Amino acid sequence: MINRVILVGRLTRDPELKYTPNGVAVANFTLAVNRPFSNQQGEREADFINVVVWRKQAENATEYLKKGSLAGVDGRFQSRSYENNNGQKVFVVELVAESVQFLEPKSSNGSGGNQNNNQGSRNGIFSQNDLSHDPFTNNGQPIDIKDDDLPFNLADDRQCA
Repeated sequence: MINRVILVGRLTRDPELKYTPNGVAVANFTLAVNRPFSNQQGEREADFINVVVWRKQAENATEYLKKGSLAGVDGRFQSRSYENNNGQKVFVVELVAESVQFLEPKSSNGSGGNQNNNQGSRNGIFSQNDLSHDPFTNNGQPIDIKDDDLPFNLADDRQCA
């Protein structure tokens, strides 16, 4: 049996960080994931997935992700139940994250804060200083790449076509 889930979506709220009685960090947030099709009215719909992340990744998610942030989550679905204050049994299905990837520069979703440039790059996000050196930031303009910079020979490829 396989229980493996990979989702990409935007946070619908800031992550909420708590600590267990033993001091283990746990964060919760909801990820809005667009469906790959439109409904009968031509509108795109989304699913709202509750995500739970533990330990250092919980602290990182809380520090670097905010409402509207684009994130990738890799983990497994887990179901549980509990009795609410009214004595009713409530069933919950949530994504327990093994990995959370920050998929856009921190400045693009409007979240603030300072961070070390090296640490930001390792965590999958970039500070404003990093963006000036990001080879993939071209502001919609063509990227000028010389044939000598490519790891293959274009002339060889054209002969094969």
